[in-house]
Amino acid sequence: MTIAAAWSALSLAACGPSADNSTAPKSEAARDAAGDKTIASGLGSDDSKFADATKAAGLDATLAGPGPYTVLIPTNAAFDKLPAGALDTLLKPEARAQLTKVLTGHILPGAILAADIGKAIENGKGKATLATFGGGTLTATKEGDNIVLTDKAGGKAIVSASDDQRSNGVVHHLDGVLMPG
Repeated sequence: MTIAAAWSALSLAACGPSADNSTAPKSEAARDAAGDKTIASGLGSDDSKFADATKAAGLDATLAGPGPYTVLIPTNAAFDKLPAGALDTLLKPEARAQLTKVLTGHILPGAILAADIGKAIENGKGKATLATFGGGTLTATKEGDNIVLTDKAGGKAIVSASDDQRSNGVVHHLDGVLMPG
């Protein structure tokens, strides 16, 4: 079973009448670590380009909402690796649909920790498929201890920091920007 199918099943199960629809992390330690910061309000200085992009796309309100979401946030250095002018072009109002597609390709349903992705890779005999809110998929593999995400075009990003828990989900930082396929 791919991680996408597993998370879809979990998401559907969460809709049942006996489900706990709380969006807060479940363990006391996780709640303490997350505090009241949402994904949107917890974006730091190294996330400023991602924050600007979510505002331009109108996704900042979504990432401040109840979730839960897993957001794969490219660092500012990752955005700097894009071709010259690419981010500026995406931030223009006329490119909002394309920007939204790129950003929703970095958002997964549910709160997925790095260990969950690692187990899915192991269970998938070396790779796992992750479904994104943008309607695409990412392939997760491991190189040494690193989780590597690959988009449909073959672009790769390494999870450089993981499991930053927020009140409405979890954030993993990437060293690259993934593009929708």
